[in-house]
Amino acid sequence: MAVGHSLGGLALLRAVERLAPARAVYSDPAWHLRRGPDGYVPELFVRGKSLSRDLVKGFNPRWSDEDLDTEMESVRVWDERSAYGLVDVTGTDMWPLRPAVPSLVTLADPSLLISADDAKMLEGRGFALRTVAGAGHTIHRDDFDGFMSALDGWF
Repeated sequence: MAVGHSLGGLALLRAVERLAPARAVYSDPAWHLRRGPDGYVPELFVRGKSLSRDLVKGFNPRWSDEDLDTEMESVRVWDERSAYGLVDVTGTDMWPLRPAVPSLVTLADPSLLISADDAKMLEGRGFALRTVAGAGHTIHRDDFDGFMSALDGWF
C-alpha cells in the first residue's frame, strides 16, 4: 500500500504506476492546484514556511503540542524547490482519469481541495471516497482514529 497526503497525493498519482502498490490511499490530495488567472502559484506554498507556531495552532486547534512540533520541523526542513517543480505539471488538468490500482480518497470535512462535484467525478472514475467528519486538511493529525476508521474494510 502507498499513501500520499496533499502534495504527496499528487506525487503518488504521478508515481503509482511505477510503484505498483496493491492499493493506494490519497489523503485530501492536491490534484487541482490551479488558482486564479495566473494558475498555480508556488509562492503560496512557500509562504507557509514563515507561518508562526501560533498561527499554525490557530488553523489546527485540535493538534497536540507534539503535532505542532512535528509540523513546524517538517516545514522547516521542507525543500521549497519542490513547489516550484510542480509548475510544469499543474498547468494542465491533474484529475486522474482512472485509478491505476484500487484507490481510496480520504477527504477532509469540508475539503478545500476536492469539492462535492469533484468527489462525484472521482467516484464516477472508479475511486472509492470516504470523508472524515470534522477533520481538516491534515486528516491524520486532526483525527487519527477517524482517518484509520476510514481505512476499515477497504483493504
